This record gives sequence, structure tokens and C-alpha cells, in this order.
Amino acid sequence: MEKIAVLTSGGDSQGMNSAIRAVVRAGLTYGYEMIGVKRGYKGLIENDFITLGSKDVSDILYRGGTFLQSARSEEFKTEAGQNKAINNLKKRGINHLIVIGGDGSYRGAQSLQKQGINTFGLPGTIDNDIPLTDYTIGFDTTLNVIQDAISNLRDTMSSHERVSVIEVMGRKCGDLALQAGIASGVDAVIIPEFNYDIKAIANQLSQGFERGKTHSIVMVAEGAGTAKEIAEVIKEHSILDTRPTVLGHIQRGGTPTAFDRLFTSRMGHQVIELIHQGKTGVALGMEKNKITSHTFDEIFQSKNEIDEKLYKMFHDLI
Repeated sequence: MEKIAVLTSGGDSQGMNSAIRAVVRAGLTYGYEMIGVKRGYKGLIENDFITLGSKDVSDILYRGGTFLQSARSEEFKTEAGQNKAINNLKKRGINHLIVIGGDGSYRGAQSLQKQGINTFGLPGTIDNDIPLTDYTIGFDTTLNVIQDAISNLRDTMSSHERVSVIEVMGRKCGDLALQAGIASGVDAVIIPEFNYDIKAIANQLSQGFERGKTHSIVMVAEGAGTAKEIAEVIKEHSILDTRPTVLGHIQRGGTPTAFDRLFTSRMGHQVIELIHQGKTGVALGMEKNKITSHTFDEIFQSKNEIDEKLYKMFHDLI
């Protein structure tokens, strides 16, 4: 019986558990023995494996985080560390490895693939910064978390006639800030993909209060600056009471949305089908509502780009 191992690596994202569930149950249906690797590549090096049956993945569909846990491993970046991981996989007789994670996790999977390990990737990151997929695991859930937080902040900002500068995650990708900003009706979005004029933003906010507004919200992606710095500059160029708010790791928590549960279930099932077909060295994603796959080389040769039409639309609607 062939063996398939699955691990989660890097930052956790809502939907990782439902992806694991789909991988395990589809794998069992196809007759594979399913193995879980605890704590990502660190567990791969330290030989931290568990056998997974259908019951082991019960009641995790709706849970955030990852029950396999995740960790970063500097040792895995070394040749010696990767050799340990490969030896452990071979000693266990594991034929295939599914990696759920972001850019760094994919690079680790690509490295193992080049050394003869059959590897596969599922895009597990809230940042939505993986090329050749419209969405990544947890992105939709995080949008909803941010939207709820903004609703709560809007109430208190209105009570005190303040400007709130909200910093969200995304690394160097502005998708979270832009899409959450559109969904929440904020007054300005600052993202790393586009230049911005902070004086013009401050002036725009001041004019809004002059028209009778009782609050304003500015959304900033962490790759474009900090909420604290931007709030200070806005305050400097206006007379507005401006407060920074960093949402931080709360964005990674919460039960995954129906979209993320369905998305991960589709990918988890599809990756097992690809294994059954004899394919290897690919990562899955969604493009135009279809589950697609591309080689790791194709992904790293591509560039993740923001939707410029969405950015224009935001400015047309404020």
C-alpha cells in the first residue's frame, strides 16, 4: 500500500484543517495509507509522524488553525536538514508528500521534488500572494474577520469623531487591504503596489468631516507602512483625532467560511486524484472557479499581481 504524508508549514490559515480532512479521507477512499507530519518541516526532520484515519480528522472541518500544528525550520533550509527529512520519508516508505503552506513552504517542496520526492502544494496563506491561483486558503475567512473588526471600530470612532488607521496583514501583497476596504466602505486604502499621497489623503479626510462625517477609516497593508506611522502623518497634516489599530494575529483565527471549506475540500480531493494519475511536482489553486494545477517552476517564474481594476473601482466608489 502506497503512503501519502501531509504537513502544514509557515503561518497558519483558516481552512488548513478542512484541507487536511479532504486529503486524508480522499486518500483513504483511493486506498492509500495516510500519514500526518506534526509541526511542518521541523517535524519532518525530527521524525514526528502520525498515522491518520477517518476518525482522526472528524470535527476539524469547521476549526481554524491546523491540528497538525506548524513551525518554521531554519535547519530545513540547509542541505543537512533536507537530507534528514528525505531519509525519514524513505525510512517510513512514504511515496508522496503534500505541503499546505505559502511561498516559503512551496520552495521547500520544490527542493524536495528536485531531490526525488514526489511533492504537491496547496496554497495555505491568508495573504493571497501565491501566483496562478485566484485565492489562497484562509483569504476569504480573513476578509470576513477584518470586516467584522471594522464594523466594531466604526461604532467607537463615530462616538468620538475620530479617524481610525487599520493595519492588516498581507506581507507585500495588498489584496487583503484592498478587498476588505471595498467590502467595508473605508475612506482610503494604502497598499504596496501603488504610490500614495498622504497629504492628499489627510485633506480628503478633513473635507469629509467638514461635510458632517463623524468618522473615517483608512486601511493600510503591512507592506506599505505601519498604522502608527501613517496615523501620525495624517494627524500632522490635519486637525483630526487619528488613532492606529493593528489587527495582528486575530486575522488568522476564527472558523473558516463556507467558501474556504468548499475550496479546500475541492483541492484536497483533487490532489489525491492527481497522485492516483501519476502526476507530481505540482501545486493546486483556483482559477475562474476551476481547480487547476501548475508546476512549482511555473509558479516561481510567475508574478502575483494586484487587480488594478478593483483598485480603480475603489477610488470611483469613495
